[in-house]
Amino acid sequence: MALALASMVVLVFGNVVLRYVFNAGITVSEELSRWLFIWLIFLGAIVAMREHGHLGVDMLVSRLPDWAKKACLVVAQLLMLWACWLLLVGSWQQTQINLDVSAPTTGLSMGIVYAVGIVFAFSAGLFLLRDLWRTVTGQLRADELVMVKESEETAEFEELQARLAEEDRTAQAAPAARPQAGRTAAPARH
Repeated sequence: MALALASMVVLVFGNVVLRYVFNAGITVSEELSRWLFIWLIFLGAIVAMREHGHLGVDMLVSRLPDWAKKACLVVAQLLMLWACWLLLVGSWQQTQINLDVSAPTTGLSMGIVYAVGIVFAFSAGLFLLRDLWRTVTGQLRADELVMVKESEETAEFEELQARLAEEDRTAQAAPAARPQAGRTAAPARH
């Protein structure tokens, strides 16, 4: 992903400089940048799938009892597996159809563009199958049954609240421990 991003920057920036300074350009720049961007998006989605980083709505599910959260998670995972299957089949068909179609500027096969759907669907399907197995076999903790957050801000806010609550507990425990330590440390007088 980093290589794709770096290549896009070099191609686009290099093309802009060449056009404005030398009144020339890299012919394949726009096409390759677009292809790299497509691959970058799908590869990023695979990483987000592995890390459970996709956004979702957990307003209802987070309030359910654990058995209902588990049932909702299994249904959601099965639906996502079905969507991955549809994407895999469709991407495979599109890749085969476009294998002999040449891109306008590079002349490369347009099948390359559609092949990323195959990579994504297969990879995401493997992660979903792993998570489904962990769900069905009871390997998930109760806090792992909701695998999405409504937003990154919500997750950060909850993390901040937990950290502040821990600091409050630590601060309340410290004064209570100090007077006892002072009494036991004082020497006895006769």
